[in-house]
Amino acid sequence: MKDKFRTPVSEEYLSEPAHRVRWQKTIEFAGRSSSSRLLTAAALSGLDLGDRTPLTASLEQLFGCSFESTTIDLDVEPLSGSYAVVTAFEVLEHLYNPLHLLLEVRKILHGAGGRLFVSMPIAKPASLKSADHFHEMSRDEALSLFRRAGFRVERSGEFRIRHPLFYLTGFKPLLRAWYEKVQIYELSVSEEHR
Repeated sequence: MKDKFRTPVSEEYLSEPAHRVRWQKTIEFAGRSSSSRLLTAAALSGLDLGDRTPLTASLEQLFGCSFESTTIDLDVEPLSGSYAVVTAFEVLEHLYNPLHLLLEVRKILHGAGGRLFVSMPIAKPASLKSADHFHEMSRDEALSLFRRAGFRVERSGEFRIRHPLFYLTGFKPLLRAWYEKVQIYELSVSEEHR
């Protein structure tokens, strides 16, 4: 049975212009990390949660190491290994239980300098919500989830993923101009959970 909340990485997905913009802005954000030099030195391998995409190859270039991808059910199965950097770009909104995944990431994140990079759409009104998202979170909800999972926010940002002219193509796209943004975070394990 197909799960409508699991987005397959298909040719259609990969050719979507908004994804290419998101990948570019994600790499720019990760590259500005104050700890990127430390991560590059410490990272023998990284973990990119979800399927491998062109973003995974860009992460490998940025951090100078290979990145593994996951093939397990991130809602219920355990993660294994030890990584200096883990990424979850556009993953949490597709999960029934993102807290489980974050607790698993905390277990495999190596060292005090280990980093988790996360991005997800900011919550939109129900009429604009993507059909393949189980849930979307406001900034406050995301911050609460991160704290509950034992993470501290090192940096955060927001960005848009569509060309400005897209928002002039109809009423619903015009509403998206107001609501559609991606929130992105660099997280570390909080002191009390190390």
